[in-house]
Parts: sequence; structure tokens; C-alpha cells
Amino acid sequence: MSAVNTGLTVARQPGPLGRIAGAWRGAWRPAADWLAQWLPTPGITFAAIGRPRRKALSAAKSLNLALQGGGAHGAFTWGVLERLISDGRLRFDAVSGTSAGAVNAVLLAAGLMEGGVEAAQVKLEEFWRNISHSQHHDLMSTPVLDAMSVQTGQSWGTPGQIFGMVSRFLSPYQFNPLDYNPLRQNLEALVDFPRLRRRSPLRLYIAATDVASGRRRVFETGELTVDMVLASACLPHVHQAVKVGTRYYWDGGYSANPVLLPLVHDADAEDTMLVQLIPLVDLDLPTKPPEIYERLNRIIFNAPLRSEIEMIALGQSLSRKGLVIGNRAQRHFRRHRFHHIDAAPYTQGLEPGSRLNPDWGMISHLRENGRHAAEEWLERYADAVGRRSTADFAATFL
Repeated sequence: MSAVNTGLTVARQPGPLGRIAGAWRGAWRPAADWLAQWLPTPGITFAAIGRPRRKALSAAKSLNLALQGGGAHGAFTWGVLERLISDGRLRFDAVSGTSAGAVNAVLLAAGLMEGGVEAAQVKLEEFWRNISHSQHHDLMSTPVLDAMSVQTGQSWGTPGQIFGMVSRFLSPYQFNPLDYNPLRQNLEALVDFPRLRRRSPLRLYIAATDVASGRRRVFETGELTVDMVLASACLPHVHQAVKVGTRYYWDGGYSANPVLLPLVHDADAEDTMLVQLIPLVDLDLPTKPPEIYERLNRIIFNAPLRSEIEMIALGQSLSRKGLVIGNRAQRHFRRHRFHHIDAAPYTQGLEPGSRLNPDWGMISHLRENGRHAAEEWLERYADAVGRRSTADFAATFL
């Protein structure tokens, strides 16, 4: 008698045991489905047991995402995500993010959890529209900054440049004593964090920097709160340190931008795409204060990524030489494939301080740039996922 291979061996005409099993599934299925909503992976119910996997799902290629931080330049990542999730050939396993990358990662997960691709696109757009109207408008109207503009015709540059200059002389504990942060109200409105902890369709890794030790702290899906995401995006000259538990945290870009090793070691997908926002190289010598400050930021915020890529390159080299044969880490390093979308062609020429100035014109332009970059990558490399790397991180970063 023939059978369908669905993970269980079920005859076309079940015998006594088959009838008992069918009755048991029918009786307990409602309770099991109710229980499934509290499990970390949503959408898995006892009703799915014994059914063939949908072809569309099995055909999709699994990919991890590593989303770098970069303030308002994170709108480029928004565009990349929009295009990738609408393509249909890819599904996502684990996502690591820092600062703006952390925000994009959480919004993506919350949208996919609540309503799939369309809901994720709506959440991302609503967040970036909201933040473009609120991020610095209140802070830029403080008495301190008003006093700087009393001279008629005095030009202080872009809002981001003005804010950056003031922050060198006054701390956020002085110019923002109430710690106003529009990120909080936007994230709380768009993300149901208790539900996300239980039902996120993505495994999340959100990096922050411990103020006391300087070490990175990676917050994972089952513990995520709005404070942890705010900690990942807490620039110390803009916002007061964020307290999580008994410790204080600053922006994760100082220690992991973004974290890669958990994607190699722990994720099921064996392909990881890095979406990079901060340019690696600029041959022009910075001579003006804003230019020097911007270049220092680029060096500082790319340093943790370079360090982690160096560790991965070493692991891959040892793996190829067979020096750790049989070791689980050796297998992960050997098999893992990397891909890369770089925003540098689009962010290289932006004004210093533009990362702190979420102007809607710039944000919408970067979004379109991100969509275009993702479209180009899909045309050239989508078929390579699951087969080969399309980026040589060691050659690019080291």
C-alpha cells in the first residue's frame, strides 16, 4: 500500500493505530494551536503535522541579515529590506542589528509577525516618516541653540552640524535633562515587545556597549525590550545612557557594528548578508572640524566590524587547513557564505553630520538608493544564496 512521505508514514487507508492517532490529533489540535502562540516560532501548529511542506516555502532560500548602524543613513537599509522581502526568493532566519540597524531589524520582525511582508513595509515607512518629523525638531529649539542664532544672517550649517557642535560643549544631561527621545514613542507605538519576545519569526541579536566595561552586550529575541533597542542606538553625546537591569549602555557601534559571530555559530541559515552604511575609505584629507569629526566617527564605528571579520577570516583559514577537525565551530566557519550591500556610493558624499539630521528629502532619497542597490544585488547574486559567497570580506575590510 503506497504512502505519502510527509515526515510521518501514513497509509491511505489507516489501520487501528492510524485511526487512534487521527482521533487524538483531532481532539487535541485546538489546545495545541492555542499553545503554539506562546512558542518562540509562530505559525507551527499540530494541524501542520502530517501535511507536506508548501513548495513556495521550501523553494525560498534562507538568509541571515547583519544591519550596520548609521543614524538617519539607516533609511538606506529600509530601502534594502523593502526590496528583499518583496522579492519572494528569500526567507530570513536571524538578523543582527546595531543602532539604526537594530531599529530596522525590530520593525522588520514585528511587521512580519503581525501581517507578513505588507505589514513590515508599513511599519518601516511609518517609523521613518515619524522620525523625520520629530528627531531633532524639539531639541533644536532649546534656548541654548536659539541663543546661537541671534545674529541675523549667521550660518551654522545643517541642523546635524549645529547639533554636533553644541554636543561637544554640553552633555545631554544638560541640554536634554528630561531625556526626550522620540525613538521611544515611535517604537512603543509600532512594536508589541511582549508579543515579539514570544512569537518573533526572526532570531534577533541587538548589540549595545556596556558603559562601565566597554564590552559589547548582545540582547536576544526572548529578552528584548524597548530599552534594549534604545540602548543600541544611544549616542552618548545625544542621549543619556540607557539603563537595562542594573547596568548602563551606549550605542552598540562602539563594540559591535553589527555583530556577526552569532549568525555564523547559532543561526540555521548558512548565508549572511551585511548591509553596510559607513564608508570604509575616503581619500580626501579632512581639514575642517566637521570633516575631521565625521572621519573619526567612520573609523571608530567600522573598527568593531573589521575586528570581527578578522576573527571570522582566521576561523575560516584554520577550518580550511583542518586544524580543528570535528569541531562544531570549524564546520560553521567552513560552510558559511557571505554577501554584501554597501551604501558607500550613496552616503560617501553626504554632508558631515547628516546622520544626525533625519530630513525627509534625504531619507526618501536614501530609501530609493537602498531599493536600487538591493535590486542590482538580486539580479546578479540571488541564485548564489545557498551555493557560494558573493563577497570577500577579508579582501574588503582587512
